[in-house]
Amino acid sequence: MTRNAAGKNPAKAQSPATSELSCEVCGQMPEPPKTRLTLANIAVMLPIELLVHAAVVGTHLPYVAKVLVLTMTATILVIWVAEPSAARMLRGWLHAPALRHRKRLDAAPALWRARTVLKDRPGSLQKLTQALAGLETNILSIHVHPVPGGVLDEFVLSAPWDVRESELLRTLRSGGGADPHVWPTTALAMADGQTGALSLAARIAASPQELPLAVAELLRARIVTGPGTGSAEVPPSADGTVMKIPTAWHGPITFSRPGEPFTPAESARAHRLAELAEILAHRRATQ
Repeated sequence: MTRNAAGKNPAKAQSPATSELSCEVCGQMPEPPKTRLTLANIAVMLPIELLVHAAVVGTHLPYVAKVLVLTMTATILVIWVAEPSAARMLRGWLHAPALRHRKRLDAAPALWRARTVLKDRPGSLQKLTQALAGLETNILSIHVHPVPGGVLDEFVLSAPWDVRESELLRTLRSGGGADPHVWPTTALAMADGQTGALSLAARIAASPQELPLAVAELLRARIVTGPGTGSAEVPPSADGTVMKIPTAWHGPITFSRPGEPFTPAESARAHRLAELAEILAHRRATQ
């Protein structure tokens, strides 16, 4: 239900800036900083307190009665008048820090992973980067994998927050890329594959049985067949989204990543991890 539909006066509706901060579930605004809330309460209460004190002190009531009147007035002001009035009248100032933070978040660039096939000839990558620059998109990292018919370029892109997936796909195609794919990602994508593989190698060195989970983490893939899965044999995939890694002690392990083909570099890293696990498992068995 909208605020107007609930019977509120449209003229008293929240301003567009502060209304964006309301929680979508409870409708409440974020808690303002304590210092600003205190100053806002003082700004609202002080004039009223001065008027009440001037009116009460000027009367001929007994001293105890004056104290009671002032105490009750202050309590009513704090609970029912001051804080609600401050929150309503000084809303923009109270929530200014949260609004500035929201604007910084809105202006922050979004990270994307992208893949596309380029022709293996001079100028192909330059044409693509110029197309991305026209979209104010920056290339943070690039990995090149030789494939039949050209090279598969894998990027981590930093794009303006309002750039959509369809715009990136269109730009990759206009820059000469074939069969482009784009996925939202995080800053973890900036950790290169070599570093990730070395970290997982240390994990396998401590426990070779961690191989299936380690490779699945490395490839960001799902384990289809392997120890404990109880799955039937999975045929190879023509689009490169299924990878099988042979192991000597419990048969092959199959991984699947629909919609995102495995690259030759990823396959090589996964097979080397399997070799490491096999060597360590054999060494421990013979000790």
